[in-house]
Amino acid sequence: MTIDAPPAATARGAGPALQPTLAELSRPGRGGGKVPHPPSDALDGIPTELRRASPLGLPELNEPAVIRHFVNLSQLNYSVDAGFYPLGSCTMKFNPKVNEWAARLHGFTQLHPLSPDQLAQGTLELMFDLQSELAEIGGMTAVSLQPAAGAQGELTGILMIRAYHQARGDDDRRDVIVPDSSHGTNPATASMAGARTVTVRSAPDGGVDLEVLRRALGPTTAAVMLTNPSTLGLFERRIEALLEAVHQAGALAYMDGANMNAVLGRFRPGDAGFDVMHLNLHKTFSTPHGGGGPGAGPVACADRLAAYLPGPLVVRDEAGYRLERPGERPTAIGRVRAYQGNVGVLVRAYAYLRAHGAAGLREVSEDAVLAANYLRARIGEGYQLPFGGPCKHEFVASASALRRDTGVRTLDVAKRLIDHGFHPPTIYFPLIVDECLLIEPTETESVDTLDAFAEAMLAIAREAYEDPDRVKAAPSSAPVRRLDEASAARQPRLRWSSAR
Repeated sequence: MTIDAPPAATARGAGPALQPTLAELSRPGRGGGKVPHPPSDALDGIPTELRRASPLGLPELNEPAVIRHFVNLSQLNYSVDAGFYPLGSCTMKFNPKVNEWAARLHGFTQLHPLSPDQLAQGTLELMFDLQSELAEIGGMTAVSLQPAAGAQGELTGILMIRAYHQARGDDDRRDVIVPDSSHGTNPATASMAGARTVTVRSAPDGGVDLEVLRRALGPTTAAVMLTNPSTLGLFERRIEALLEAVHQAGALAYMDGANMNAVLGRFRPGDAGFDVMHLNLHKTFSTPHGGGGPGAGPVACADRLAAYLPGPLVVRDEAGYRLERPGERPTAIGRVRAYQGNVGVLVRAYAYLRAHGAAGLREVSEDAVLAANYLRARIGEGYQLPFGGPCKHEFVASASALRRDTGVRTLDVAKRLIDHGFHPPTIYFPLIVDECLLIEPTETESVDTLDAFAEAMLAIAREAYEDPDRVKAAPSSAPVRRLDEASAARQPRLRWSSAR
């Protein structure tokens, strides 16, 4: 059985054609006359050479046409309020609307970032408590809320590690080891910090190959960056031996905490021996994720690195809450962002933490892991599962058998999912899995949604054998058919022209 245009896609507003542009809808004289016209001498104060020689040429439409144009465009968009995002490594989950309400409270949104401490006690108290709560979750000593995203949090952590080694006179430690399954930002971070990236391969079970790691460690190793659970959706089972080897070599251990939503209440990186980590508040602790931001990537660290955290931190004394004063912690690496980070994201995270509490956060991870393993078992009926055993919050599947037998590739499966009413998962990442599909259901989706997604995936696997050309031509029901993605990336058309 195949599906051409399911009700879900129609309900989202998908149709056979895109909306006309405002320029195409424009008609002379339809601009309306409700706005008062300017006085006849309005241009007298502008020098003649600065005046336009011809009208601006803006589209002319009445108000209903403008509103309907943008509403119709919005209905062509996919959103978490409309459907399921199974994007592995991204945690595109539904976030409670009450957190949005909290972030929009007048006292937070109207506070000037340069307000004196005595006029910002509420916001400073929230930030102080959030620092403490994130430190508790991570098993760390201190936290800076300043980094604006996970990648900036990574850079902050590696700069702190560099400062630590330099303070000890260990200037030769310039190598940063990353597994081949790491987030792509990890090697980029090492390069930006002036380090040399050393990649170590994964073992057959998906974890770090411990013997390869030991051979890579040496007197020039500054740090090992480890995503745990990894982008393969696997918890590093050799974590104790791995961290012991890192510290015996005189290096420090950085944990990419992008996947903390899989281990809340069950694993504290600081207790395991990690020295520094970041947490993606926009993944694990609320805030809509995607569209370029906003985000927040606070950095948490153990005792040995606390002196190097970027400042100013929020502190409390007998007078109340305040920011650290200039020079109060002279070893700090300095600011990594203006002011105190994306405070709106911090408010959302604080509201999320307060609403859930310790037991609720533990349940978040339990539900995320349960959902991922349930979906993994169902999809395994039609796709290869490269790694045995249970996963954490996400898992990898492979369409390599479909490609071998029918010529249908992972990209084709992703495009055909659009016809079945679903947003595609992450594809071709991590790179170490052939024809990879990286799928994360999150803790907020119902079993009905997971079943519907699994049925769509299995239907596409059947279609690949029955009618592979149809799968390769997908999507067939979307407003835009399959694009030349290489040309779109290299030669984008960013300006509308009536000539086309």
